[in-house]
Amino acid sequence: MQRRHATLALLAIGTTAAALPNGARAQNGPREGTEYRRLSKPVPVEVGPGQVEVLEFFSYSCIHCYRFEPLMKTWMQRLPKEIVVRRVHVGFNAAFEPLQRLFYALEAMGKLEALHLKAFQAIHDERRRFNALEPIADWVAAQGVDRAAFVQTYQSFGVSGKVKRAVQLQDAYEVDATPSLGIDGRFIVPGQAERTLSIADALIARARQA
Repeated sequence: MQRRHATLALLAIGTTAAALPNGARAQNGPREGTEYRRLSKPVPVEVGPGQVEVLEFFSYSCIHCYRFEPLMKTWMQRLPKEIVVRRVHVGFNAAFEPLQRLFYALEAMGKLEALHLKAFQAIHDERRRFNALEPIADWVAAQGVDRAAFVQTYQSFGVSGKVKRAVQLQDAYEVDATPSLGIDGRFIVPGQAERTLSIADALIARARQA
C-alpha cells in the first residue's frame, strides 16, 4: 500500500502497488536504491549485542500485507534466535488509528497470535469495516475475548504510547509503502513477495558480519 493512497485504501480496502518482475535478481546481492534503501539517519534499535532487529511495517487494511503474511510467518519460523522480529502497525493518517489500537490491544492481551490472521480475514474476506471502537470490540468479543477488558486495553495509556511509537518508527524508517521491512536500524526493504525476504536475508547477514 502506497502511503499517498492510504486514505483511499482504508475506504475501499484495496490498493494498487508495483512489484518487481518475478525474474528480477541482483547478480551480486541486493541493489541499493532499487531493491532496498539505506536510511539517511540510522535508527536506534531495541535489541542487545549480537542481535539484529527486523521491523515489519504493515497495516490490516493493506491487501498486500494480508497476502504477505503467510510468507512472513514461515520466514520468521526459520530465523535464528539472534534475529528479533517485531511488527509495527503503520499510521499514515488519523484513519489508521483504530486498526493500530486493535493490533496493540491484542498484543498487550496476549491474543495476537490467535487473532492476527483473523483480523486480516475479517477485513478483506468478510468485508468488515474496522473504523471505530464499537465494530472492532464487537468482532473481538465474537472471537471469545472479554469485551470489557479489550475496550479498557484499547483505550489505555499503554496502547496510546504504542500507537505514537509506531508513527515515530515509520517516519524514522522513511516508510512510504506497506509491507516493508526495516533491517538493523539502517535499511528499508519494500515488500516484493518472496524477493523481499531474500533481500532481508542478505541485509541481515551483512548486519551480523558488522
